[in-house]
Amino acid sequence: MLRDLYLEERRQEILRQVSQHGRVSVVELSHDFGVSEVTIRSDLQALAERKLIVRTHGGAVTATRGLYDLSLASRRQQQVHEKSRIGKAGAALVADGDAIFLDSSSTALVIAQHLKSHRHLTIITNSLAVAHEMLDAPGVTVVTVGGILRRDTASLVGTDGLEMLRKFNIQKGFFGAHGISLPEGLTDVSAEEADVKRPLVAMCRQVMAVLDATKWGQIGLASFAGLDQVDSVITDVHAPPDMVEQVRAWGVEVTLV
Repeated sequence: MLRDLYLEERRQEILRQVSQHGRVSVVELSHDFGVSEVTIRSDLQALAERKLIVRTHGGAVTATRGLYDLSLASRRQQQVHEKSRIGKAGAALVADGDAIFLDSSSTALVIAQHLKSHRHLTIITNSLAVAHEMLDAPGVTVVTVGGILRRDTASLVGTDGLEMLRKFNIQKGFFGAHGISLPEGLTDVSAEEADVKRPLVAMCRQVMAVLDATKWGQIGLASFAGLDQVDSVITDVHAPPDMVEQVRAWGVEVTLV
């Protein structure tokens, strides 16, 4: 019997179901346990904060599955066409002479691929893949953020080297995310990646989120930018209209491509 359980008993049962099935939904759990969807969301968030699961739109998945999604090779194979359009739209906003930040997201890598012919462009990044991509772009200066190597994401994490970036006037920052939601803002499943992104968001004059429709409504482990810090979102046409309008209501420009 799943009803009339104490809070911790209910959360342990949720964890068991996630482990058994790989994913759960808020609606189904609410019905099974006889509690509100708000209560279930609170349970899932508590389990996510303990790194036992990863939140998704409408439910949760196992933590191991969420960590697998960190793999750059895996992410580059997902929503390829959508990321191509988003990346091209992001690159169109970059002018010769700009200084920009590109994070370690697969969408930021697509942006980099469209910037090779630029001149006097400075790209600041914690992505080894982005840095490698620009080896044959003589008009682009690449500044890497120092730190500890994460092999799965081909990125450098750690905040010790961020202070030297304050000498740069970073016009635009392009940030991928595991999810965008209200009120959590932009979130990542890696606390280490979020720790790098958070101060860089504050350093950029314009903060641009670049993410496909599957990221809307998802909540990662750690927030790195509130919606009040985001200037624009570039996403694909399949983004949920109701959430798009909610984000626009925050004064954020949303571009659908």
